[in-house]
Amino acid sequence: MADQVAPLRLDGERKSGQDVRDENVSAALSVANVVKTSLGPIGLDKMLVDDIGDVTVTNDGATILRLLEIEHPAAKVLVDLAQLQDEEVGDGTTSVVIIASELLRRGNDLVKKKVHPTLVISGFRLAMKESIRYIRANLATPSEALGRECLMNIARTSISSKVIGAESEFFANLVVDAIQRVKTINSRGDYRYPVKAVNILKQHGRSMRETMHVHGFALNCTRGSQQMPSRITGAKIALLDFDLQRVKTRMGVQVLVTDPKELEAIRRREEDMTKERIAKIVEAGANVVLTTKGIDDFSLKFLVQKGVIGVRRVKKDDIRRIAKLTGGEIMLTLANLEGDESFDTKFLGVADEVSQERLADDELILIKTEEGSRATSIVLRGPNEYMLDEMERSVHDALCAVKRCLESGRVVPGGGCVETALSIHLEEFATTIETKEQLAIAEFAEALLVIPKQLAVNAAKDATELVAKLRAHHYLSQSDESKADHKYMGLDLVAGVVRDNLAAGVLEPAMSKVKSIQFATEAAIALMRIDDFVRINPKQQQQQQGGGMPGGMPGGMMM
Repeated sequence: MADQVAPLRLDGERKSGQDVRDENVSAALSVANVVKTSLGPIGLDKMLVDDIGDVTVTNDGATILRLLEIEHPAAKVLVDLAQLQDEEVGDGTTSVVIIASELLRRGNDLVKKKVHPTLVISGFRLAMKESIRYIRANLATPSEALGRECLMNIARTSISSKVIGAESEFFANLVVDAIQRVKTINSRGDYRYPVKAVNILKQHGRSMRETMHVHGFALNCTRGSQQMPSRITGAKIALLDFDLQRVKTRMGVQVLVTDPKELEAIRRREEDMTKERIAKIVEAGANVVLTTKGIDDFSLKFLVQKGVIGVRRVKKDDIRRIAKLTGGEIMLTLANLEGDESFDTKFLGVADEVSQERLADDELILIKTEEGSRATSIVLRGPNEYMLDEMERSVHDALCAVKRCLESGRVVPGGGCVETALSIHLEEFATTIETKEQLAIAEFAEALLVIPKQLAVNAAKDATELVAKLRAHHYLSQSDESKADHKYMGLDLVAGVVRDNLAAGVLEPAMSKVKSIQFATEAAIALMRIDDFVRINPKQQQQQQGGGMPGGMPGGMMM
C-alpha cells in the first residue's frame, strides 16, 4: 500500500479563493467609506483623536488615512495609495481611494460570475490605457491659452473643498503669487516650481484674511539680544553652522598652571579668540549673523557693540533655504586651507532688508528680497491650532495643484466631467472588444461614475437625476459632432444643475486625473491578484531565558 502524504501543518490561519477576495473588498470599502463623505466642495470634515489626545480636524484624504490605525493588509494598500497620490500630485487623494475601492468591488462581482481574475485584470488595464489616451486627446486643454485666470481657477477648485473655501478668491491670489515667485529653470531648460521653496508659518490670532504673503523668507526666531537693531536695510548675511561661544579647552586636555596670573591670561586669550572670530565675520561686511548653534552672552555683547543682528538656533532646513534665497554659502568652519581662520566676502548672502516684526504674540525675523528671488513665505493667521493646521494642508494642496498645472501645461474640467465622459466612451469602446475583457471594461466604465454620484450625494442633491443628465450631455458630445462642446459639462453642486465647467472655471490639472486613474487601477489589480492569505501565529516566548523543558520544568533540570 502506497504511503499517504501527510497534510501540510500550518501554525496559523489560511484563507483561499473567494473568501480572501471578499475580505479584501470589505476592507477596501471600509476605508473608502471613511473618506467618501469628505469629497467635493460641500464635503464634511473628520475629527481624529490619537492615543495621547492630540486632535486633528481635516478633510484631506491622505491625512485622514495616515492618522487611522489600520491593521488589515489590503486596507493598508489604499493608505499607501493615498500617500502616493499626495506625493506625486498633491491633490485628489480622496477620489483615488474611492475609485480604487469601487474597481475592486466591481471586479470581485465579475469573479463571482465565473469570469477569471486574469481576464478582469487584463480588461482593467485596457480600460486604463484607453482612459488616459482619451483624456489627453479629447478633454485636456492647454493652460497657456487660459492665462493667469486658469491658475486662479485651479487654485479656487482645490481650495473650494477646504476649510478656507469661503475665502477662495483671497487665497487663490496668494497661492498663485507665491508659486510663480519661486520659478526656477533646471539643467534642461524647463521651468520648475519647487513647493518646498514656499515657507509656510502659522501664527495664532486674527482672522484668516489677515494671512500675509512675504516677499522673502520668514524665520520663526528672534534676535539674540533686545539691544540689537530691529531693522537693517542692505543686509549682508553670514550663514554659520557652528557656535559663537567662548573657546573652551577640549575634553582630555590638561593645562598645568603654576602661576595664577597665567590662568587669567589663558581666560583672556579664550575671550580674545572668540572676539577675533566675530571680528573677521564683521570686517568682511556682515551685518546679520545666522547660526544653527548657540551664541553666548559674551559674543552677543560684541555683536551689539558692532550693530549686528545675531540670530541663533536657526533650523538647518531654514538656513539652507536662506542660502538659496540670498546667494550666500553656509560656513561649517572659519579655517582655510593654510590652517588659519578667515572669512571671505563671497560667502555672504545679500538681502534688501532684515527686520524683526511682531505678529500676534510672537515675533518673526523677515528676510525681504526684491523680485527674482527664489523663496517666499506665507504667514497664516487663524483662531486656533486646528484651523491653522488645516489651513496649512489646504494651502499646500493648492500650491501643488498650481505647480502641476504650470509644469504639465494641461487642464481638464472638474465636477465629475472627466469621469462621466470616460464612462460613456469606455461603454462604446467595450463593444469593440470581442473577448471577455469586454465585461471588465464595461464594469470599469460604471465604476468611474462613483465620483459624480458621490459629489452629488455629499451636496445633498438627487444623484440619480444629476448623473443621468450629465451622461446624456456627454453621450450627445460623443455621438453628434455639432454638440462637441458638451464634453466640458460637469456638475454645479451649489445650484444642483449641469453646466459647462470649463467656462465656469472649475478646473483641475490633467495630470491629477491621469495619475488618479493609473494609481487606482494598479492598486485594484494588485489586490485582485491575491487568492491566498496566510497569517502565521506569533511564536510563544519561552518562559525561561535558557529555554524550558517539556512539562514546564526549567531547562537543565531532570527528574
